[in-house]
Amino acid sequence: MAKKKEEKQKRPAIGNASIENAGVVQPQPITETLISNYMPYAMSVIVSRAIPEIDGFKPSHRKILFTMYKMGLLTGGRVKSANAVGEVMKLHPHGDQAIYETMVRMGKGNEALLHPYVDSKGNFGKAYSRDMAFAAPRYTEVKLTPICQELFADLDRDAVDMADSYDGRMKEPTLLPVSFPSILVNSNVGIAVGMASSICPFNLAEVCETAAALIRDPAHPVESTLKGPDFPIGGQILYDPVELRKVYETGRGAIRVRSRYRYDKDANCVEITEIPPTTTVEAIIDKVVELVKGGRVREIADVRDETDLSGLKLTIDCKRGTDPDALMKKLFRLTPLEDSFSCNFNVLVGLTPRVMGVREILEEWTAFRLECVRRRIHFELRRKQDKLHLLKGLEKILLDIDQAIRIVRETEEEREVVPNLMIGFGIDEAQAEFVAEIRLRQLNREYILKRTDEIADLEKSIAEMQETLKSRSRLLGVIVSELKSVAKKYGQPRRSEIVYAAGEEEEESLEEIPDYPVNLFFTREGYFKKITPQSWRMSSEHKLKEGDAVIETFETTNRAHLLFFSDRGQVYKAQASDFEDTKASVLGDYIPAKLGFDEGESAVYLAVTADYGGYVVFGFENGKVAKVDLASYQTKTRRRKLTGAYSTKSPLAGIWAAPGDGILLLTASNGRMLLLDTARVSAKTVRDTIGVQVMNVKGKHTLVSLVPYQEGRLQNPHRYTPRTIPSAGYQPQQEDIMEQTTLD
Repeated sequence: MAKKKEEKQKRPAIGNASIENAGVVQPQPITETLISNYMPYAMSVIVSRAIPEIDGFKPSHRKILFTMYKMGLLTGGRVKSANAVGEVMKLHPHGDQAIYETMVRMGKGNEALLHPYVDSKGNFGKAYSRDMAFAAPRYTEVKLTPICQELFADLDRDAVDMADSYDGRMKEPTLLPVSFPSILVNSNVGIAVGMASSICPFNLAEVCETAAALIRDPAHPVESTLKGPDFPIGGQILYDPVELRKVYETGRGAIRVRSRYRYDKDANCVEITEIPPTTTVEAIIDKVVELVKGGRVREIADVRDETDLSGLKLTIDCKRGTDPDALMKKLFRLTPLEDSFSCNFNVLVGLTPRVMGVREILEEWTAFRLECVRRRIHFELRRKQDKLHLLKGLEKILLDIDQAIRIVRETEEEREVVPNLMIGFGIDEAQAEFVAEIRLRQLNREYILKRTDEIADLEKSIAEMQETLKSRSRLLGVIVSELKSVAKKYGQPRRSEIVYAAGEEEEESLEEIPDYPVNLFFTREGYFKKITPQSWRMSSEHKLKEGDAVIETFETTNRAHLLFFSDRGQVYKAQASDFEDTKASVLGDYIPAKLGFDEGESAVYLAVTADYGGYVVFGFENGKVAKVDLASYQTKTRRRKLTGAYSTKSPLAGIWAAPGDGILLLTASNGRMLLLDTARVSAKTVRDTIGVQVMNVKGKHTLVSLVPYQEGRLQNPHRYTPRTIPSAGYQPQQEDIMEQTTLD
């Protein structure tokens, strides 16, 4: 008692302790917080929520479909969606609304999947509409579509592993034993932590044909059988062989999709019936209204949504004398009627996220399906071997049926029947149990002969299965046969038309672009402003980020072409008309975000041209200078990005673009300077030429700048003009250094 009293006195009161430690911040290393709290969350989102696995499903999809399969909705009638959602909650520890929304996107009525898995009845909304909401689950009904037979056919034959549910009360499959590459047939988009997945859908028949062809010939060219994506809403895919090959090989890239329309001459209106999968009808209408109000599109009298039970329909009334094709070309350029689907084929393989091309995905799916088929055949083999074993015992009874009857009749206790049969005929316990369970009416020679006749068929079937299991080629042949069957049973014609637009002239006519003078400004941090002369005269004080400065200024027109060179050897093309008129009092457009630069890429120089005449001169740290015809950056199609804009073998020191030749001042890190007349350097048509040596730099020194020479910057410019190149440059005189400092 005394010891307990002493401990009680030593222990501080809770209230006093909390007051004493109030406001005290306990330091905790950020690495510990990330490891203990953030990393488990990130891995959970990646593995268990946002990224699909090789069977083509996320866990939420798999749990919903498996529950509906167990409910008998593959062959039975529909049930209320609320009923199905309630059953799913036994496997999926989430709210009913989240489960129902996932089920809606798999439904036929939503039109989000090329081959829906849920046969829906009622209002399931539309994937192409932002405002068309789906009905509550108590009003809609669901069942599984016939194609789900290909998801569950091998599930009860040990084709995949089964795992405990979150509460350990039920079993669920870790993967579904899909008999076709569903990962490529239905689109899958998800955003995880630090990564995302965006898989476009392909035509089922083409995917099956490609998978079978790759099994037969691993070197099979994928693009010969897989023509391109096939979206549920349709649309036209603008065929770009380079970009499509990039998607097929790396799993990354962009597919341009254009709306499909028809012109009603009698009503003088354009009817749009198919749109890109990345937009909605409401977003298109909002953009068209904005363009009409802003005066950029004057040919439209009215725009309205006429979508009904027959499908999507967006009607644009044209003014008298409007060329509908010219109007649609303008709208394709200015609205989401033409958009890009960004591909990022990120798939979980063995719970590890991997970005793979189409060939690699099909190879991984084939390996997964090969294991499913092997396990299925093993399961069927064991069943047939067990049946054969029982029939072998029945065959021994055939030799003397009367003796079997006599043994059963003369046995005094029931538990002795099986041991006596085992002794009497030399069979094991399982065979004796099988014989003992035969009904009295079946103890005739005809029944036993019919059963024993199955022995030969079973032995032949077992031998074939064993040979198949030993041969990888025969297992692959089973997969190919199943792929052909699926393609024949569920294949559909393509919905998205492929347009081979390589020869199309996509440059908009100059008449469509308003022509007026503008001032362009480009800053060191990559911000761009387009300001009209009137606005510039009213206010010429720039608003800039701290530490930023305007490094380039141009007086040109709204029709000028802009070339933004990046620090990674790429150039992004745009037009002045692509940017809104702004004021000096705003920051302007951030070019890497506006033009979709790669992550971490920065804009370092802006070239402005009206006709792509002149040159671009690049100076590199190794002292070389490259002179490239500006016409090398001109393209017939409106390509927004050109790789290989200049050589990246040596870091860039400076860029200069002009309609003709000029004098450039080169400065090295050791202070030496050199004046270069660009006429002394031959122009090249190859953009990534390494150039010619102009300034010799030795040791650790490099060329640090290349800028146009300003008259009066040097006291004696002739002193810095070399007779021959390359040259080591010239050490500047004191007055030139002072003059340069004053000018800077």
